[in-house]
Amino acid sequence: MSKIWKFFEYGYLLIAIVFIVEIFLNIGNDKVYFFVVFSILAIGMFFFRRHFRKKFENENRH
Repeated sequence: MSKIWKFFEYGYLLIAIVFIVEIFLNIGNDKVYFFVVFSILAIGMFFFRRHFRKKFENENRH
C-alpha cells in the first residue's frame, strides 16, 4: 500500500512541474498568478502527504 501512496506523492510533484512550465510559457498574462498559487499548493501537498505517510509507516513498525 505504501508504494501506491508514494506514486500519488510524486504525482503532486509532476503537477507542480507542469504548472511551473505553464508559468514560464504565460509570463505577462493574468493566468500566471493562478499557476503560481497552484504550483505552490501542489508542492505543499507533496510534503504534507510525505510527512503523514512516513509518520503512519513509523507507527505501524512499532
